[in-house]
Amino acid sequence: MSRDTSGQSAGGAEARRSPEFRPYHHPAAGWGAAKSVSRFLIREGELVDGPRAIQKMNHEGKGFDCPGCAWPDDLKGLKLDICENGIKHVTWEMTRGRVDPAFFAAHTVTELAAWSDAALEAQGRLTHPMRYDADTDTYVPVSWQDAFDLVGRTLRGLDDPGEAAYYTSGRLGNEATFLYQLMARELGTNNLPDCSNMCHEASGRALQAALGTGKGTVDLKDWEATDALFIMGVNAASNAPRMLTSLAEAYKRGAQIVHINPLVEAAARRTIIPHDFVDMALNRSTPTSTLNLQPRIGGDMALLRGMAKAILAEAEHRPQALDRQFIDRHTTGFEAYRALCESTSWEEIERQSGLGRDRVEAAARVYCDADRSIFSWCLGVTQHEHGVDTIREIVNVLLLRGNLGREGAGPSPVRGHSNVQGNRTCGIDHRPSKEFLDRLAEACGIDPPREHGLDTVATIEAMRRGEVKVFVGMGGNFALAAPDTAYTFEALRGCELTVQVSTKLNRSHLVHGRQALILPCLGRTEKDMQKSGEQSTSVEDAMSMVHLSTGMKKPASPHLLSEPAIIAGMARAALPDSATPWESYVEDYDRIRDTMAGALDGFEDFNRRVRLPLGFRIKQPARELVFLTPSGRAEFSAAPLPDVVPAAGTLKLGTMRSHDQWNTTVYSDDDRYRGIKNLRTLVFMNEDDMRERGLSLFDEVDITSIAKDGTTRSLYGYKAVPYDIPQGCAAGYMPEMNVLCAIGDYSTQSDQPLMKNVTVTVNPAGAPGDR
Repeated sequence: MSRDTSGQSAGGAEARRSPEFRPYHHPAAGWGAAKSVSRFLIREGELVDGPRAIQKMNHEGKGFDCPGCAWPDDLKGLKLDICENGIKHVTWEMTRGRVDPAFFAAHTVTELAAWSDAALEAQGRLTHPMRYDADTDTYVPVSWQDAFDLVGRTLRGLDDPGEAAYYTSGRLGNEATFLYQLMARELGTNNLPDCSNMCHEASGRALQAALGTGKGTVDLKDWEATDALFIMGVNAASNAPRMLTSLAEAYKRGAQIVHINPLVEAAARRTIIPHDFVDMALNRSTPTSTLNLQPRIGGDMALLRGMAKAILAEAEHRPQALDRQFIDRHTTGFEAYRALCESTSWEEIERQSGLGRDRVEAAARVYCDADRSIFSWCLGVTQHEHGVDTIREIVNVLLLRGNLGREGAGPSPVRGHSNVQGNRTCGIDHRPSKEFLDRLAEACGIDPPREHGLDTVATIEAMRRGEVKVFVGMGGNFALAAPDTAYTFEALRGCELTVQVSTKLNRSHLVHGRQALILPCLGRTEKDMQKSGEQSTSVEDAMSMVHLSTGMKKPASPHLLSEPAIIAGMARAALPDSATPWESYVEDYDRIRDTMAGALDGFEDFNRRVRLPLGFRIKQPARELVFLTPSGRAEFSAAPLPDVVPAAGTLKLGTMRSHDQWNTTVYSDDDRYRGIKNLRTLVFMNEDDMRERGLSLFDEVDITSIAKDGTTRSLYGYKAVPYDIPQGCAAGYMPEMNVLCAIGDYSTQSDQPLMKNVTVTVNPAGAPGDR
């Protein structure tokens, strides 16, 4: 049995204040969000620059893209297309605090490792490139050139290019992304793990197999035209708050909105949109759902199968329930899928979904009565063993009624980080296609490697075995975002060199290799001045719109470099004889975009199109009913239902973010929309499950996960909180609970860690056998 060794609570405030729980019954957003933002601006001391930045965020023209979620910008040019968490994220980046050489001289790494994660990030912005000095156990200043030389010398000294891995989070802009993957491939490896490997890999693989595209096909215009929205495994009020506008508008025009989630989140009830000044003034809320369904964790696929079964039965006396013309013209595999649905019993559908037949049929009626429907989903669907099969089941249901290739209909995955989709589009892919590599070779004059590289889980395992010796992280907080925290820490510490390109101090700087660099970069809110003048970078949102982002604030330090400049500096040091014009690219990002236009499908005439109002949308062949599949058609799948019912005495636990959190960054120990104050070390449980274990509110419990290989990992002294969640299910916060997800517990379909499907036991603290 292993224990949590990741450090203190991310919030770090439980020792000072008593926890509180009061179920939340107010609208999402509205005055609650306004008050929260005001308090945050005061706390961060940004009452002047914060509001100025808000006026520029997601603003057409000389504005910058929110570094938070990937929800698309308003198509009508809304001046305040913002949300509570986006404002917090921007203010967090604009903090007046500084982490300079004097700070590092005063604190050893060993000392800092004992700090909470919130305390680390609260110190402010990194100001200088720093190198780890093992003799003093501190980070010491290093010149940019010396830092690049260390990277270059180490990479050139490897026995094989595959002994290095190049990770990125979703914050990296498209131009830097393209240079990053170009560097890795010119060095000779496709080891390009990224946050998609932990989040939406299942979506890409499922959509590619079913439709020939790894992305959704809809845009905001479709959301404005649809008759029915099915929102699956999404906590929109916290993870994509600007979606609330679309949900409220859909309700007002009479669309049906079905939320499917084990927890009924705030976004599934009602909202007040902050830029709707009349509703704000009158405190008038708008419902955001017409039906809420709470399947058990992992039960989504059975629910979808039940909907399909009901649709097929309806078609026996109402033929228009199926779009046979669409099915016959554009799909393959329908008869096998129909036979599978008919042979699946309602008893099994109810057992696996955790829902009664009447609830499943209610969702099917909504779907059958709607002319145009959209299915939207997030990590509640993807982070499971059978995530790919579930998303293919979503596509199956869409195909039954021809909900593809027309306005107001189609699949719409909700991406998390602001440019995670752009990262994949621009080449961050450990399994690149032959077509992509061929175009890259021609456009850039390199001979890229053809064999697949390592994804996130495989990279961690390879570092642990000593096979990957250099880890470069562009943004994010890899040490905390990854599964199996203790294992990941050991893997990173075994590296010869770890390099972290960051804006703020975080845990990944303290969990490092024998040699380590912290390379501070510009934030998206800051001006990027290069030799040819002020630069802009582009990003791609969750609906394939590409637009420019231009910083407006003076950089936090004159010693910061842009991400393209840092990548180019490392590349030139590692590839001294490279014919790639690294220095020229950094002088003027238009030159990068010109090369991208030749290398990337859909980026033709990039420099002109990205400067159009709202940018441009990357073409989606499946939207035009062009399917780049082996059959040339949309392909039904016929996967069997998995058994997701937890074994006796165990629960299925899903990790999630609190409302006052963005990825691994925790702003406070509160979770307003779930009624929690001053607490993160908790587990939400069904009241019957608590009663069976003799538990009451805030009783301390020990949580032990049981991995596929039988090993266990435990967290001790967490507090139980009764919640509206199906029996047999539980939930708690990442990154604290990442320790419970074993490195070997990843999906065989997507290779994603099973963060939303961890088998656990929960017992009163100190119960015999728990320690």
